[in-house]
Amino acid sequence: MPAQARFLLLVTPLMERSPALERAAALAKAEGAALHILAFDYLEGLATAGLVNEQALEQMRLGYVERHQHWLEDQARPLRNLGLTVTTEVVWVEHPLKELLLRLKEEPMALVIKALEHESWLSRLMFTPLDVHLLRECPVPLHFVSKVRHALPRKIVAAVDPFHRDGRYEGLNDRILHEATKLATACDADVEVIYAHDLSDLGAQEYGFGSGAEFFSSQAAKLLFDEQARAFDDLAARNGIPPEQRHMILGTPASVLASYADAYNVDVIVMGRVGHPGLTRLLGSTTEALLYKMPCSVWTVSPEVFD
Repeated sequence: MPAQARFLLLVTPLMERSPALERAAALAKAEGAALHILAFDYLEGLATAGLVNEQALEQMRLGYVERHQHWLEDQARPLRNLGLTVTTEVVWVEHPLKELLLRLKEEPMALVIKALEHESWLSRLMFTPLDVHLLRECPVPLHFVSKVRHALPRKIVAAVDPFHRDGRYEGLNDRILHEATKLATACDADVEVIYAHDLSDLGAQEYGFGSGAEFFSSQAAKLLFDEQARAFDDLAARNGIPPEQRHMILGTPASVLASYADAYNVDVIVMGRVGHPGLTRLLGSTTEALLYKMPCSVWTVSPEVFD
C-alpha cells in the first residue's frame, strides 16, 4: 500500500489566518494527504535585543515560539475534527530557505503551499523575497495562494511552451499537464491549456533571416505559426487534452495569461519554472514576473533535472 502523501503549508511568524490555510486543508482532504503546518519564526528585534541578558532573551524566544505553537494547534484542531491528519511545528531560524531546502531533502513532500507575500517593486529590487527564492529553488511543486474564490479550485489553466529550444527541460510541459490534470481530477474542476506564442520574442537569426523585417515580410511567420500549432497539438493530444480545451493565443505570455485569468475567473494557473537565466520565455522569467501580477493563485512545476 503506497504511503500517504504529505503536503507542507508554510506560514509566517505573524499569527494571522490566511486563505492559504483554507486552500491547503481543502487540497489535503481532496487528495487524501496529510498536512504539516510549519512556521519559521525569527523576529530581528527580539533576536538582537541588547537590553536584557542572554538567559532572559532565550526565555522570550521560547515564550514566543510556544505561543505560536498553541496558535497553530488552535488552527489545526477543527481540521482534525474533519478527519484530516494535521501536524504543526514552529522553528526559530534566521535563514528559512536553507532550512526548508534541507528538510525537503530529508522529509519529502508532495507539495509546498504558501500564501503569496505581496512585496513592493522597490522592495523586490533591493532584496530577493523568500517567495522568489522558493520559486527558483524549491524542488517540488509549489503553490502560491493569492486570491481565493473557492477553497477547492474550480477552474484551472495549464500554461505550456512546447516550442522552447532548450533540450535540458524536455518533458517539463508534460509534467505541467500531468500536475494540472491531477489537480483538476482531485478537485472535480475544469482544466484548460494555453500556449501564449509571441512571434516577436523569436530571434529572426535563429530561423535563418538576416533581420526581423525580412522575417515578418515573408511567409516565415505563418510557417512558424503552423509549426508551433503542431507542437502544441501533439503535446495536448498525448496528454489527453481534448481540442476544445486547447487555446493557442498570440501575445506575450504575461499579458495573455493575466488577461485570460481575469476574464474567465481562473482559480489556479499551473506553470513551469527553470533555473537557467538565459531563458526569457514562459519556462523562465515569465513565471517570476507573473507571480505578483496574476489575479489568481499560481502553481509551479520544476524540471526533473537541475543545473
